[in-house]
Amino acid sequence: MDDFRRRVAGHRERLRKKFLEYGLESFSDEEVLEMLLIFGTPRRDCKPMARAALKHFGSLAAALEAPMEELLQISGIGPRNALAIKFVHEVARRFLAQRVKGRPFTTLASSQEVYEYLAHSMIPLKKEVFKTIFLDARHHIIAVEDLFHGTVNESVVYPREVMERALKHHASALILVHNHPSGDPQPSPADVEVTRRLFLAAKVLDLHLLDHLILAKKGYFSFADEGLISQIETEWGRWCR
Repeated sequence: MDDFRRRVAGHRERLRKKFLEYGLESFSDEEVLEMLLIFGTPRRDCKPMARAALKHFGSLAAALEAPMEELLQISGIGPRNALAIKFVHEVARRFLAQRVKGRPFTTLASSQEVYEYLAHSMIPLKKEVFKTIFLDARHHIIAVEDLFHGTVNESVVYPREVMERALKHHASALILVHNHPSGDPQPSPADVEVTRRLFLAAKVLDLHLLDHLILAKKGYFSFADEGLISQIETEWGRWCR
């Protein structure tokens, strides 16, 4: 038993030194999850638990996003382990939200920034969630809200509700975001139609729809980057003539 404890302690010390010397980029997903589990169980070998969790959830992101009750189903993971994982996950979520708030989304790279900001929380979801980022006249974030929850295949989006929230926040611009649980970020005809309807509703209220992003395991699709927002705006111009 003493030999086992020494080996566990030695392994943990090597992980700590590895992080301090080379940073998180040197860690595999299994090692990241193992370190989080160690915070909740200082004297146990957490490697088997980390391996089992990754096998069960499929990815580090999915494990971090999993509810407490599902984490507790993994052999060896107890309430303290699960609490450590959820606490660190929520700290990371708050940090990202505070870091991005007040920053401008005015450049072409903004789609990547939105992806990095929301991918952590949205990609592991098993059903579609439709979010809206509300921005002021300088394109600084005012608020980010979940507005609609759909099935695995579609979200029911009501332009009137989106616009009501925009007016309540005194927003000048919007960025739409939703996830594709299928893993494929390519837009469906329904996604294009929803974007068109929301763009037109925003125009009537003198609001600007800057982008609509679809997030998925295979990456993301930006309506603005792919020219679809410009295309819809051209259609609007022809209709107004």
